[in-house]
Amino acid sequence: MTKKGKIALKIIVSLVLIVAIVFGCLALVNIAGIKSNKNFINSVEPVSYENQLEPALDENGRYTFVTDEEFKILQLSDIHIGAGFMSIKKDNLALNAVAAMVTAEKPDLVIVTGDITYPVPVQAGTFNNKENAKLFASLMEQLGVYWCAALGNHDSESYAYFSRQAVGELYESGDYPHCLFQCGDENVDGVGNYTINVKNTNGEITQSLIMLDSHSYIKGNIPGVDWKYDCIHENQIAWYENEIKELTAENNGVTPKSLAFFHIPIQEMQTAYYEYRDNDFTDTEDVKYYYGETGEIDIVVYPSEKNYGFFDKAAELGSTQGMFFGHDHLNNISLEYKGIRLSYGCSIDYLAYKDIKNYGSQRGCTVITVMPDGNFDSYTENYYQDKYQPVNAKEQVSMEPYYSESE
Repeated sequence: MTKKGKIALKIIVSLVLIVAIVFGCLALVNIAGIKSNKNFINSVEPVSYENQLEPALDENGRYTFVTDEEFKILQLSDIHIGAGFMSIKKDNLALNAVAAMVTAEKPDLVIVTGDITYPVPVQAGTFNNKENAKLFASLMEQLGVYWCAALGNHDSESYAYFSRQAVGELYESGDYPHCLFQCGDENVDGVGNYTINVKNTNGEITQSLIMLDSHSYIKGNIPGVDWKYDCIHENQIAWYENEIKELTAENNGVTPKSLAFFHIPIQEMQTAYYEYRDNDFTDTEDVKYYYGETGEIDIVVYPSEKNYGFFDKAAELGSTQGMFFGHDHLNNISLEYKGIRLSYGCSIDYLAYKDIKNYGSQRGCTVITVMPDGNFDSYTENYYQDKYQPVNAKEQVSMEPYYSESE
């Protein structure tokens, strides 16, 4: 080998060693960060219930709660746990907030409408979308609260280490006994199309809670460039219709009332909001305002450009009274459109939006109360109020709308 060749080889070896050392250091920081947040989770006290409802699998494979009283659901959304070396502190803030709200509300069931994880390396510092899922599942297990989820677009990015199916199987594995997630029929698009029932002691279904996978991005989309989101597919709508028919047959021919939970809002939410906005923010014949506001800019509501008719099928079948979703972190508005309530949940996000950790008006939860007769009510709660007492002190935030100071 020539002298120049030897020099070049030494340079290459040195560069490889430098890269290896850097990545090794980052891996150690990452491991330490995950351990730190695991230690935090272990410090959280279990939620104290007087009489906690315990679900059981029925003969049709659906988890079922039995009660003659009100049934309380806590909707969380867009938690965005990174579990990477760049998100250690923000992950702790998110876990801290979740623990505080769940502990105070003592729900019978927590439903997460997507984006538990956020394996975006430029913000989280990792491609791993299992470690963050494990952190959240471990927290819920420590709290001892039953929960389930509909997956969001960030739960399985195309570049993430693990597939959507792998994330679903983690939740369904049995390693987390309080997790009621089911991957669902493998012949139906998506991961996590399933139903949880609430019945009274007479065996009547008072509410069916239907989870649907609204997927991630449409084919050909480049995440981070054009953000073309997907939606509920045709064979999922067929599954939903069949599910309502099966539940009706099980319920002695009476169509049960139901609520649907998914991540990406449907086009009808955008239609309803625009009609409400264009009518000077007053009700119309088809739109009724319940609560909340929008904080997103430009088109405000960001659904898929595709629509296979899920809302129309729900209206036709007459079972689903309300649909709950997340995705647009700054929206928490609830509107009734043509007889069906369409509602954003509050986000938790400390990571995805630039500097969002410094803003608090959008961060919170949604409380959904199912009455014994199957009717329901819902409202949002902001995290920054005294009734929510986290393990670690709350961070200082601005309560001004995010874009009022960001632009």
